[in-house]
Amino acid sequence: MSDLPETIRAIAIDRAGGPDVLVPTTRPMPKDLNGHQILLKVEAAGVNRPDVLQRVGAYPPPKGASDIPGLEVAGTIVATAPGAKRYAVGDKITALVVGGGYADYCVADERHALPVPAGLSMDEAAGVPETAFTVWSNVVDRGGLSAGETFLVHGGTSGIGTMAIQIGKAVGVSVIATAGSNAKCDAAKALGADHAINYQSEDYVTRVKDITAGEGAHVILDMVGGDYIERNWKAAAVEGRIVQIAFLNGARVDADFSRLMLKRLTHTGSTLRARSNDFKAALAERVHTHVWPLIEAGKVKIPVDSTFPLAEAGAAHRRMESSGHVGKIILKP
Repeated sequence: MSDLPETIRAIAIDRAGGPDVLVPTTRPMPKDLNGHQILLKVEAAGVNRPDVLQRVGAYPPPKGASDIPGLEVAGTIVATAPGAKRYAVGDKITALVVGGGYADYCVADERHALPVPAGLSMDEAAGVPETAFTVWSNVVDRGGLSAGETFLVHGGTSGIGTMAIQIGKAVGVSVIATAGSNAKCDAAKALGADHAINYQSEDYVTRVKDITAGEGAHVILDMVGGDYIERNWKAAAVEGRIVQIAFLNGARVDADFSRLMLKRLTHTGSTLRARSNDFKAALAERVHTHVWPLIEAGKVKIPVDSTFPLAEAGAAHRRMESSGHVGKIILKP
């Protein structure tokens, strides 16, 4: 590591607040790698809603994790710990990280890293890990999505939503997506959604019932929360599964739980960042087995909405908070 700079450029969170609290800083170059650690020269980093939550003080990093935001990166390996044997210096990989992605160098666990899929740019590759790991873990592993079912995806043009639509189609289900404009509905359909509902002008519960001839959706992926929680129960099929991954409209609600019993629903959810390294390593293997071939065959695409220089991380967050994006927002060191 003697030929590497002594410091790295990164984006720090100056204090809890708006996008302006994201400020350029320098940190010491990570050294003394151990265990399964690898050091990447970052070529692109994904921007995700958890980064926004961390910035406003609502999602602190787990104990021992970097306070620099950023949960997914793509780059070139420049150093490895003695115990890291899976990859070599010079390999190009994309990785899920627990923090530190908003920087020009980042430490990752090699077990949470996968080769850049053939045919993908580094910008596209940086937008894969957080979305692919989250969708597969929640929709397939927890939600049990299977062929022939109906799958309702809220936020169909978000990074998570675009991945969920495409994985749903690959599994062999009918996909209904919600989005906030007619143009976004068109984008969701272009990615494979069989139906798209503009939640600004239509009641999605009524539309889902109409589309499914009254049956409802078998699996619902929700990051909205708030009044969507009870509305999802109404939109779900008997023995449907609702998977919660975020609460953009709030986590505390008054709800009639009798519907949960009468329809024998399962409402589950999870977060990924704080899960154990072993859990994420096993999940990476499943994603590599099931999702990577879909990406390399062109059946799952990674739409990149926009790219921003690392120093303009605040502008990237404004873009995300505007909810005008379709697909991934990427930072470029």
